[in-house]
Amino acid sequence: MLSEFLYQPNRVYASFDDGLEGHGRLGLARRPRNGSQTSVPMLKQLTIQNYVLVEQLDISFSNGLTIITGESGAGKSILLGALNMLLGERARSDTVRPGASKADISAEFVLHPTSPLQRKLLDDELIDPDADTCLLRRVISAEGRSRAFINAVPVTLNYLKDVGDALVEIQGQNEHQRLADRNVQRALLDDYANQGAQSAKVKALHQAWKTTEHRIHELQQRVATQDDRKELLSYQLQEFHTANLQANELEQLEKEQKRLAQAQQILHTLNQAEVELEALDKLRSTVRSVDEIDDEHPQLTASKETLGAAMNLLDDAARDLRHYQDHVVVDPQALADVDARLQTIYELARKHRVQPEQLIEHATTLEAELAAMTTDSSDLDELLAVQEKQHQEFLRQAQKLSKARHKHSKRFCQAVEKYMHALGIGHGALSLVFLEHEGEQGLEHVELHVTTNEKFAPGPLNRIASGGEQTRISLAIQIVAAANSALPCLVLDEADVGVGGTTADTVGRILRELAEHTQVICVTHAPQVAALGQNHMRVSKNDDQTDIQPLNHDERIEELARMLAGADVNSKARNYAQELLSQAVSAPTT
Repeated sequence: MLSEFLYQPNRVYASFDDGLEGHGRLGLARRPRNGSQTSVPMLKQLTIQNYVLVEQLDISFSNGLTIITGESGAGKSILLGALNMLLGERARSDTVRPGASKADISAEFVLHPTSPLQRKLLDDELIDPDADTCLLRRVISAEGRSRAFINAVPVTLNYLKDVGDALVEIQGQNEHQRLADRNVQRALLDDYANQGAQSAKVKALHQAWKTTEHRIHELQQRVATQDDRKELLSYQLQEFHTANLQANELEQLEKEQKRLAQAQQILHTLNQAEVELEALDKLRSTVRSVDEIDDEHPQLTASKETLGAAMNLLDDAARDLRHYQDHVVVDPQALADVDARLQTIYELARKHRVQPEQLIEHATTLEAELAAMTTDSSDLDELLAVQEKQHQEFLRQAQKLSKARHKHSKRFCQAVEKYMHALGIGHGALSLVFLEHEGEQGLEHVELHVTTNEKFAPGPLNRIASGGEQTRISLAIQIVAAANSALPCLVLDEADVGVGGTTADTVGRILRELAEHTQVICVTHAPQVAALGQNHMRVSKNDDQTDIQPLNHDERIEELARMLAGADVNSKARNYAQELLSQAVSAPTT
């Protein structure tokens, strides 16, 4: 939400003890002029290249109220169009100056070093920690494609728009999107009631509650889908428990099965071997005869040793075979039992689609999965308890916030109405409608309803008021909100449309008062408004080229005289222009 980007300056309180008649005080407590103007976003420099009729234009801005004037068709709308394009409006190829390959628009803004916007840009590594300015740039090709940059770093158009909306608000005859947003209306009331911190607390509590609720939903789904699986796991683990598999059992069973299966054949072979070994008496006699030869010839000696060793080995082999024969048992029942056990193991492996030697490891995995399901159920119970506590705390704090909103709503509306009446909407009235809705903003939506004719029922701002009335009503709301709310740089396109005389003078004085709290740039055709500007720029067109230049005192007199008299500028118009400027300089400040 854009209001999250706005810096919260030191707050002061509105006071309406003084009347609104004439040119006196307009009733807003003034913030001390100690340089705190830069605690809110401020447009410092705007550079436009090859945009519509502009080849090259560099404009420097100051704080306070800046007035922009010029003859109809001179190109004042180009400035607003360029700003809109810079702040994320959809790019169009026809905005590129004919013959150019691209339009390039950039603007430098002053940031407060501790503002939420500065922290956001710092977190996103778009500015340095000690930076107090920010450069926005938009490049639009002749084909209609565009690129966006913040401090020379490419960003998405949506990101540029979010940052831009925190820095500048442009209001034209039919452009009141920000103020028509319920969240903005609610934030203005919260700031007026000094409930910004409470609103942030409610939002944080709601988010924590909803986060827990989301975790509960995920766990509930997981637990619900686990019921069948849990039943299957329990059944499978019971099979493993019944099978009672032992480590290395499979290897031992396979060896035992092999021995039992061939026991009969083994015994037959052993009997034959025993017979043959027992028939070695003739060989033994021959060995003894050779051993009795009395000759020390080396080869004979070697033969005697070899024959003796051979006979010893044969005797050892016969003895080992007799011992082995004692272990070979023909036991059909034992064989049947081993076969049955192996069949149980092989069948279990087939059902679980694992190798028989992996069964014990697989059973351990199933036990862990079942244990995790039990943990999920326990976690779910704990989360449900946490969620209930979080919801109750949210409701408690939201009710506190709601009470403050209702308490201050009437005074807020009365304060705005005084300015509406001063701005020429004599029967204008403002009301706040509370619509029940439990959300991160509390227990209700807040919606501004207005009426400009006592014969008609109140309704939303953009449905009831005309374009000019919307501008003036928005101005009335913002001048009341300015005391406690951090407003972006405000750019107004003919806020004085449809008014003149004393009302135009009042518009100018309200704009000047508003400029004590935020930078205001106003395009106007009303000399009464223009005379109250602290800075004055004139837009002109020469040979299809649009230019804008700051005016000195004498040039301001000439421009005001033109606005008063049209093409027929005379000494009387100049004298009146001088008088307007003199009244502006000597005008009481609030």
